[in-house]
Amino acid sequence: MQVATKQTYTPAEYLELEEKAEYKSEYVNGQIFPMTGGSTNHNRVTGNLCTDLHFAFKHQDYNVFMLNLRLWIPDKQIGTYPDAMVIKGEIQYFANRTDTVTNPLMIAEVFSKSPNSYDRQAKFEDYRTIPSFQEYLLIDQTRIYVEQYAKIGEKRWELRVYNAEDETISLSSVALQISLKDLYNKVNFELKTD
Repeated sequence: MQVATKQTYTPAEYLELEEKAEYKSEYVNGQIFPMTGGSTNHNRVTGNLCTDLHFAFKHQDYNVFMLNLRLWIPDKQIGTYPDAMVIKGEIQYFANRTDTVTNPLMIAEVFSKSPNSYDRQAKFEDYRTIPSFQEYLLIDQTRIYVEQYAKIGEKRWELRVYNAEDETISLSSVALQISLKDLYNKVNFELKTD
């Protein structure tokens, strides 16, 4: 979506534009930014993660969402599309919109560039303003590498790094383990990603 005529937008204007847009955009405090497309590796990693989560939570009070569901961060006036989210219990919607949620327990992002990107720094800072948010996974699609941030107290987060195929991620917000071998199943690290 190309937005050129106006400098700032209200959340209502953004949501109205987003309904008609051919491509998804993120909203950050009045500004709209077009999102880039994904790659086959990005989709495989996201799909593998969500498949494990869906299967593990089939008969539990958790909801798993991926790619197309918008997250609204009220304290920051941000609308964004995480690669995967887990919500415990009742889903809370922004402005009664079933396409926009506000209460993730866990968020996962798949990246292809340096882990010093927006996903690791500013976006994680924004996510931490969400009261229900307890865990963040940053997953590299170009190599076996995962950063896991788990909330351990007020303004305290613990970092664990995984970088070997035989390792297993033990999630802290939910009782679940995910092997890196399964997470990276069918991912081709020789593919060039943009």
